[in-house]
Amino acid sequence: MTLRPLLATALLTLGGCAYPYTPPALPLVTAPDSSRAAPAGAATTVAEASRPAPVTILVSIDGFRPDYLQRGVTPRLSALAAGGVSAAMRPSFPSKTFPNHWTLVTGLVPDRHGIVANRMEDEARPGETFTMATDDPFWWNAAEPLWVTAERAGIASATMFWPGSNVAWGGTRDPAHPHADVGARPHDWQQYNEAVSDRQRVDAVLDWLRRPAATRPRFVTLYFDEVDTAGHEYGPADQRTLAAVAAADAGIGRLIDGLAASGQSANIVIVSDHGMAPIAPERRIAIDSIVPATDARVIESGPYATFAPLPGRDAAVAEALLRPHPHMTCWRKGALPPRFRYGRNARVPAFLCLAEDGAAGGWILAKNASDEATHRGAHGYDNDSPDMRALFIANGPSFAAGQRLPTFDNTDVAPLLRDLLGLPEGAALDGDDAPFRRVLRR
Repeated sequence: MTLRPLLATALLTLGGCAYPYTPPALPLVTAPDSSRAAPAGAATTVAEASRPAPVTILVSIDGFRPDYLQRGVTPRLSALAAGGVSAAMRPSFPSKTFPNHWTLVTGLVPDRHGIVANRMEDEARPGETFTMATDDPFWWNAAEPLWVTAERAGIASATMFWPGSNVAWGGTRDPAHPHADVGARPHDWQQYNEAVSDRQRVDAVLDWLRRPAATRPRFVTLYFDEVDTAGHEYGPADQRTLAAVAAADAGIGRLIDGLAASGQSANIVIVSDHGMAPIAPERRIAIDSIVPATDARVIESGPYATFAPLPGRDAAVAEALLRPHPHMTCWRKGALPPRFRYGRNARVPAFLCLAEDGAAGGWILAKNASDEATHRGAHGYDNDSPDMRALFIANGPSFAAGQRLPTFDNTDVAPLLRDLLGLPEGAALDGDDAPFRRVLRR
C-alpha cells in the first residue's frame, strides 16, 4: 500500500497571500502495514515535485484609485494587499491610459517610448492621427515591451487585453495587407473586445496556465476596464462606480481561486494606469474662446489640452496661451516643468495647457462652450495630484507579507517584473527596482 497523494495546503494558497478561502480537507489513507508505509515527508516531496513553477501575472484595473480599497467592497484585493506589498503609485505624465500602460511594460516615460498621448500626430505620417484603436507598429516601435523581451529570452508570454499587446512590435505595415504585419507578438494574445466579460478574461488566463509545462506561459497580463468606464461616467464617489470596483475585485477573486484549485503558484502584480478625479459641468473652460480655430488645431482636450499652431500663427498662439489664466497653466512644450519628463518627443504638440485639479474636483478644457458635459470623472491631470495616484499590489512567493511602500513612479514596475522573470536589468530605463529591494525574497 502507498499513501494517497496529498494536496498540501501550500498548493491551495497563492505564494502565502492571505484571502478568505479554506480548502476542503482530504483524508490521508495510511497503510495497514506500518513497516511498508512511506517515509515521513514523502507526500510533501511528491507535492513539491509536481508543483508548477511560479508564473508572473501582471494585472491592470484601469482607473482604479488606491483609496477604493478603503470603500468596503474589495475583500480579495484588500487581502492580497494585507498579505503582500502595496503602495499608492505615481503615474507618468500625461496620466492617460495608453501612455501609462506602455510605461508599465517598457520602463520608459511616454516622452521616450513614443506613446505620448491617447490621441497624437506625427510629422512622418501627415494626415494620420493615432487613437486608442491604432495598431500600426509605426506608432509603437520606439520601445520594446516586456513580452517581446521575454519571448526573446525563451519565456513564453500570454496577454489578455493589454494595450499594445496586439501590435506586431518591431514590424512594418503594408497598406495593401494591413492584417499581415510582420513583427513580434506574445505567444498568445487576444484582440481587445469590451464585450468579453471579466469571467471570460480570467478563465482564458486560467486555461493558458493549465497547459503542459512545455507550452505554459510564464508571463501573463490581464486587463479589466469597467472601473475606468464607471469612474468617467458617474465619478469616483458614486455607488455605481463602487459596484464596478466590486466586480473587478470578484474577477481577481476568481483568478486567485482558479490558481489555488490548479496548484499554480504565482507572483501577481496588480496595478492601475492612473486614478480618477471628480469633475462637474460648471468647472469647464471653453478653449476656443482663448485660441480661435483660425490660429491653432486642438489635438487633445480634457484635463489637459494640446495645440498645433497653424502656419504663421505661432506668435498669436503664444500670446493667447502663455499669459495667466484662471484654473489652467500653459507652456511651450520645451518649457514644461522638468518633473513631468515630457516635451522632448516630436509627437508632443507645440503648446500644452493643464487644468487645475484640487479638493473640489478638476476643471476641464473643452473645445468650445457647446461641447456637452456628460462625464463626472476624468484623468489626465498633474501626475503628482492625489486624485491621479494609481494602485499597486504585489503578492506571491517572491514578496514579503504586510509591507506598505512609499509612493514610487510607475517606471519602476518594469524593472520589478524583469527581476521576477529573471531577465537582465535593461539598459537606460527610466526606473529601477530600488523601491522593492527590501520586500523581495530572492
